[in-house]
Amino acid sequence: MTTTPSRIPARTRRPRATLWTAAAVATLGFLVALECAARGYGLPGPITTQAREVILAPDSGPLLYAGLALSMVVLTWRQRLVAAGAAIGLDVVFWLVRWAVGAEMNFGNGALWVVLGIGVVAVLRHTGAERLLLLKGTGLGLLLVAGHKTGDTWLLITSKTRPSVLDPYVAVADHALGDPSWLAGRLLAATEPIGPFVLHMVYGQLPLAAALVGLYQLRRVGVDRRFPSHHLVRTFLVIGLLGPAFYMIFPVVGPVYAYGADGGQWAAGHLWPDTLPSIGVPHPMPFDEITPRNCMPSLHTAWATTLFVHTRKGSRAMRYAGAFWLVATLSATLGFGYHYGVDLLAGVVFALTVEAAMRSLARGWDLSGTRLTAYGTTVFAALLMSYRLLPAELAARPWLSGPLLVLVTASVVHAYVRTTALWEATTAPAPHPEPQTPGPRPELV
Repeated sequence: MTTTPSRIPARTRRPRATLWTAAAVATLGFLVALECAARGYGLPGPITTQAREVILAPDSGPLLYAGLALSMVVLTWRQRLVAAGAAIGLDVVFWLVRWAVGAEMNFGNGALWVVLGIGVVAVLRHTGAERLLLLKGTGLGLLLVAGHKTGDTWLLITSKTRPSVLDPYVAVADHALGDPSWLAGRLLAATEPIGPFVLHMVYGQLPLAAALVGLYQLRRVGVDRRFPSHHLVRTFLVIGLLGPAFYMIFPVVGPVYAYGADGGQWAAGHLWPDTLPSIGVPHPMPFDEITPRNCMPSLHTAWATTLFVHTRKGSRAMRYAGAFWLVATLSATLGFGYHYGVDLLAGVVFALTVEAAMRSLARGWDLSGTRLTAYGTTVFAALLMSYRLLPAELAARPWLSGPLLVLVTASVVHAYVRTTALWEATTAPAPHPEPQTPGPRPELV
């Protein structure tokens, strides 16, 4: 593998390397903390489950190959073909051995071995910027897999540590928006079987759509030998790592569980989506220790919003696909009863706040970036506090509180669009001056 000189000045590379090292240490500490928390409940954490997949049958082969695809963006085309062939060959060997001994069958180990191999090659055969580039590729692939397993651990912790849920508060606050989940549930039921089939596919394949957009944004890394300053995968991973922490603060299971048949004996009643719950004084509701408290904010909404934002600079087909995925994801979250309407508003604000922070981190913090991130954080906190402390007041005046909630969310969207447009205008390259046609020489008198 040839080493191409980096285009980034040495004095700039050193702080970035330090930042990457600090981020790696913080991520490792976070994973260790989750591992310890999971072990406290007698279950393996994200580190153990990922380490097992080096030998044992993986939970998700496609996820491991998606991680390999992200890692291979740092390779040349020839190296990508070698890496893909090695992953498939190793999987064939694992498959034959498992078939021979009667073990559980699955694929993906080869992809994980190749991702780890890229990191080993980086350490043993390269130095400087090239080593850092290859280690970034390895880390990106491993983080994609670790992010999925981290989410599973988070959901386990929420169900075990939060015996009561706050669905009655959110359901009452949702009256301010006209109970959109109940309406969407009835509309989706009227489109069976086509509507639910399409929305299930879109809802479940959101990570795949994000991986495709991320690969498109990173397509030139192997040629330029450097990552772009900002891309979708960074924000996608941060949303997945930070978002579940709010499930601990605001545990909610969703209308299909709290007010639907899927909640069984723990549901307040089998009301969703045909009968609206009554508006009364909300109170915490006990629930089982199995169902994840994964509603507030809606991370599917946050991810779909981020996907929409990052497809705005792509081709026309990509822009249409990003818009379709956003609309379909919002329809699915409401129509299947996974979320309330107010969850979606919080998800949009959360996504744009994280995206603003990540873009500011990439371009260098300034007043506009700090102000946008602080404003988004303030609005997000205000939304959650209003749902928890003022749900009855929101439901009592829907003609005022509903438009106000939408307007506050729209203000964050407007601030993000305006600020990022200003960033792009100030960083756009200056146009080349038009060549001047020499005029006639003045006559000498």
